[in-house]
This record gives sequence, C-alpha cells and structure tokens, in this order.
Amino acid sequence: MAKVTSTEGLTPKVMDVGGEEGDNGEEASREGVHLKKELSLMNGVAIIVGVIVGSGIFVSPSLALKYSGSKGMALLVWVLSGFLSMIGALCYAELGTMIPKSGGDYAYIGEAFGALPSFLYLWVALFILVPTGNAITALTFAQNILKPLWPACEPPADAVSLIAAFITCLLTLINCYNVKWVTRLQDSFTLAKILALLVTFFASLWYLFSGHTENLQSMMTGTNTSPSAIAIAFYTGLFSYSGWNYLNFVTEELKEPYRNLPRAICISMPVVTLVYALTNVAYFAVLTNDEIRSSEAVAVTFSEKILGVMSWIMPLFVALCTFGSLNGAIYASSRLFFVGARNGHLPLAISLIDVKRLTPVPSLIFMCLVTLLLLMSNNVESLIVCVTAVEALFTLCSVSGLLWMRYSRPDLVRPIRVSLVLPIAFSIICIFLVVLSCFTHPVELGIGILFIVLGVPVYGVFIKWQNKPAWLDHACNSFTTTCSKLFLCVPEDAKDL
Repeated sequence: MAKVTSTEGLTPKVMDVGGEEGDNGEEASREGVHLKKELSLMNGVAIIVGVIVGSGIFVSPSLALKYSGSKGMALLVWVLSGFLSMIGALCYAELGTMIPKSGGDYAYIGEAFGALPSFLYLWVALFILVPTGNAITALTFAQNILKPLWPACEPPADAVSLIAAFITCLLTLINCYNVKWVTRLQDSFTLAKILALLVTFFASLWYLFSGHTENLQSMMTGTNTSPSAIAIAFYTGLFSYSGWNYLNFVTEELKEPYRNLPRAICISMPVVTLVYALTNVAYFAVLTNDEIRSSEAVAVTFSEKILGVMSWIMPLFVALCTFGSLNGAIYASSRLFFVGARNGHLPLAISLIDVKRLTPVPSLIFMCLVTLLLLMSNNVESLIVCVTAVEALFTLCSVSGLLWMRYSRPDLVRPIRVSLVLPIAFSIICIFLVVLSCFTHPVELGIGILFIVLGVPVYGVFIKWQNKPAWLDHACNSFTTTCSKLFLCVPEDAKDL
C-alpha cells in the first residue's frame, strides 16, 4: 500500500493511505503523495450517468419543444443529441487512452495546441462552464426539495438559495473527506434516478392504456424549420447530456483506464439516450404542447396531472437526481482545477493533496466558493445557451486536436483508434450549431466569446510573465503555505512536509 508522510506538531511520522501508522518511512519517501485509483468500471458508468441525468431532463424539455415547434421534432432532437454526444464520447475515448491524464479537455488541448489554448479552456471552465452548471443543478435540487412545502406557489427565493448553498457545501465536505463515500453515493443515486425516470415512463403507459392518446396524435404538427431555432433546440438537448466527458477528468483515478474508459462510455451513453427518449415520450403522452411550453418544471407539471395526491413524489425524485448529479460534477470538476494548478495555470495551493485522505481539498473548496457566487443566477435559458455554446467551442477544439495529432504525432500509442469519419462529422456539426446560434442569441454567444478573449491578457500577466515583482511571488508563496498548514496538504509527489 502506498504511504505518505504526515506531521503532528514538529515530529513527522509515516501514515498509510487509510491514515494508520506505518513503519516504512523509506517507502513513503520513495513513493510520495498521489490521488488513488479508486474507480472501477461500474463507478465510471455511475459517474457518467449520474452527472448527465441531473437538472437538464427536468429543465430543458420545455425549451426544446419551444424551439423545435412540435413534439415529434423535439423527440428527434433528444435522440440525435444523444447520438451526437455518443460520437463525441467515442472521440474522447481515443483522447483519454492516448493521453491518460486527468483534466479532460484541458489536458488534450494542451497536448495538441499548447499552453495558451489549454489555459483559456481552464479559464472559461473555472468561471462559466463548471460553476454555472453546478449552480443550476443545486438550485433545481433546492426548488424541488422545497416544492412539497409550497404546493400552490413557488418556494421563496431566499430559501431556495440557502438550500442550494447548503447542499453544495455538504457535498463538497463529503468529497473532501472520502472518495469511497463519493462513489457509493454516486452509485446509489444513479440507480435511484434511473428508477425514478422509469417510473415516469410506466406511469405514462398507464395513462395511455386508459385511453388518453390524444396528445400523441399529429406529433409533427407545427414543426419549426428555421435552422437557427433548431440549433437552439439542440443546445437545450445537448445541455441535458453535458457531463459525458467528465470521466476523462479523473482518468488518473480510474482502474485500468485503457479498458474501463471506453467501456464506461459505451455502456452509459446508450442507457442515458434511451432513458431520456422514454422520459420525453412520457411527458408528451400526458401533457399538451402548451402545458409543456409554459412549465418551468415539466416533471412537476406531469406529476400534478397524473399522480394526483401522490404528486409530491416527483419533486422528491427530481431532488434525488440532481443530488447525485451535483455530487458527480463536484468530484470530477475539482480534478480539472487540481490538474490546472499542478501545471502552473492556477495558484499552486489548488494542487495540494490532503496527506491523510488523499483528496484535493483546496481545489474542492475553491470550486465550492465559485459556485456559491453564482447561485443567484435565474435566467436559465440564457445560461444554457451561453454555457453550451462555449462548451461546444472547446469540445470542437479538443476533437480538432485529435485530428491534428493523427497528423503531427502519429507515434503516440492509441489503444483506441476511432474512424476519422466520427471526429470530422462531430466537428462539422459543432461548427454549424455555434454559427447558427448567432442569429437567435447573439448576446449570450458574444458574452461567452468575450470572456474567452479576456483570458488572453490574464495568461500574459499571471502565467507568461516570468520576472514578477518579489512581493507578488512572496504573497503567492505565503498563500500556498497557509493553505498547506490549514488543510494539512502537500503537493503531489511530495516526500516530506
């Protein structure tokens, strides 16, 4: 078992991974501190399914129908979004086994195009992609867990924000304490959310067999043929599938990544696509177009119409889904910022590891604080468009990196080698989606691109500039030392405190 050094007072002693005292200080000194390989194949499947199936399936159906125009086109958008995500995930399977590093897009973009593009991804992920997604998920959890207490109206905004902040802090604490607890939670809630969505589908079957088939007639009536509107409909669908690349963030903690990463992807993506399709069929069978478009929480509207006095159970199911999704997102995203800090693109303090629990505590706490700042966001549609557009740009960059490295670095070992048709088709579709969205939501897309551009001077000042003033270097070192002492953390591979 790997061993690490710890301190109590001024006397160092050797601790093993579980925190028990050992007697081989020489072995500890030789091996240093590392994140442990705790994730099995099923843990990997649970992370992907658990992160994907969150707030999106309960927030996006109304927006997808709004822009697609008809239930038939909306259902097609959901299925094709899953298919597109599957193509992207397979491309990432090649990237993840070719570059077996944690950090996902950050690692792949860095390998393909260098430090600046990878920093820009980290910059945008830090302030837009990850915390916004986590904030939406936390707020969705809070709204649904409070809904049974305010059945006739919306829960108070302050109560929603308070509960969202509490659950974010609670899950951060669990992630700091023990990785096994995180994976057990993820496995349990992933199973619970799949069962909840299947209950939704079978309830709709009961409704249909009772003779109510009117809502599934003429499903293509009113289809919107505007390319820009269809692009936004795909954005709402793709937002609900976001998270398919999260397992790539934690490759270094996955057992047998060459085998388990692609297997986890190939198991989880078809499962999610099928579950999403069945859930939307359930919504469409029970609710009219107007009811879906006017609902901010389609699952709750569904339950009120079909479950009667038991309608309170659906907000509880939604809360379970979002709880598991937020847990997986916090776990995976914290590793992204850990890797970025380890590479010198974020403060060194974020790359420290707890010497007893072997978790990146400062990174988790930092991510929690940024998420808390965004919990007051309330325009979900604009957030979804901005986040998905920016994410599509960087996903395009990662897949383009796969194509570029096929040419520039043919010597790299590729345990998985996908057909060139897949990354080329994925890239073309991403380009069209981003370009077409300019016509309907130019402001949101402009804000995202502007924020990316702002990262360039930040990189020049804080990363590229080597001869910084002595006072700035001293302040950074003092901050790192303080965090190390406060959280009892050391840099990766450290052999002494």
